[in-house]
Amino acid sequence: RQSEVYGTPWPLSENYYLCVYDRGQKNYGIYLVDAFGNRELLFRDPAIACLDPIPLRARPTPPVLPAATRQADEGLLAGAPGAPGYLAVMNIYDSALAWPKDTTIAALRIIQLFPKTTPAHDEPNIGVGKESLARGVVGTAPVEPDGSVYCEVPVGVPIYFQALDANGRAVQSMCSDTYVHPGETLTCAGCHEDKRTAGNALLSQAPLAMRRPPSRLKPDVDGSFPVSFPRLVQPVLDRNCTACHEQDKAAPKLDGAAFGKWGWSESYHALSGSAWALHGGNGVLKTAGRSYSVPGEVGARASGLLPLLEAGHYGVVLSPEALYRITLWLDCNSVFYGTYDRLEEQARGAA
Repeated sequence: RQSEVYGTPWPLSENYYLCVYDRGQKNYGIYLVDAFGNRELLFRDPAIACLDPIPLRARPTPPVLPAATRQADEGLLAGAPGAPGYLAVMNIYDSALAWPKDTTIAALRIIQLFPKTTPAHDEPNIGVGKESLARGVVGTAPVEPDGSVYCEVPVGVPIYFQALDANGRAVQSMCSDTYVHPGETLTCAGCHEDKRTAGNALLSQAPLAMRRPPSRLKPDVDGSFPVSFPRLVQPVLDRNCTACHEQDKAAPKLDGAAFGKWGWSESYHALSGSAWALHGGNGVLKTAGRSYSVPGEVGARASGLLPLLEAGHYGVVLSPEALYRITLWLDCNSVFYGTYDRLEEQARGAA
């Protein structure tokens, strides 16, 4: 694909530009190019590709701008110790897309995304979701009967939310992330509410959650921060499934101590075909058919694995705690690794 030989141009004048270039589209170097067809290599690192060249030059020190927000004025952006952030949802049932019939949302799950620390998009390959990010479940907050939520959330980190039913399974999942400053309250009208309509700013009475102090998040089970298949799911398989699968030569292997492609365990490879994941990258629409989530069609509810387990696979009935650990994994994009380093330790469940 010759369209990716050049990239990230930066104009120096009408006729001269900085850009990256590599005919093999793997190890881009920084080049000076002009409108007359010339190209001059300025820098190339054999160990890592270059991207986004920007020229630097001395300039006057810019002026110091006065504080323009309440958070900055109160010194909260400087990292006031212990200052939490808050989330307020007026009515989680306010949605542009219809919820499944008779849906009751019991809790809101807050998930933290971990920014990439490695340069290549699938190195390491976090899970079956293409270009997936590692993540961790910070905790859950209660949803009041009127659909309102008021809770503390972590500050200064990328987070997203999932609406959970009474069994702790995601019904709707946010497809982007957000963050809050210390002391800041992020307010939502609903859950993916219609952005073309104005929210009801003059409610007849305060939502139930706003009539009390903010909830503190309830931490989740071991292996959920970060979300790690070897720590979250493999113990369930070892207690309930692995022995029978070893006796049947035709059955998928659920061994957590044998590893294959990308360092994933045999058990992860076996379950990944029935798992659920959203994909990232430029091919997401071609792969997934859409870039948004539909209530009731995300996570464990949309997987092929959950119906199999709920039916009692070969007479095996999982405990509620065991089934919850698997559904939590499915809700969290069915990832294998929890971070981008110490991969062998993670695969063994030691990190």
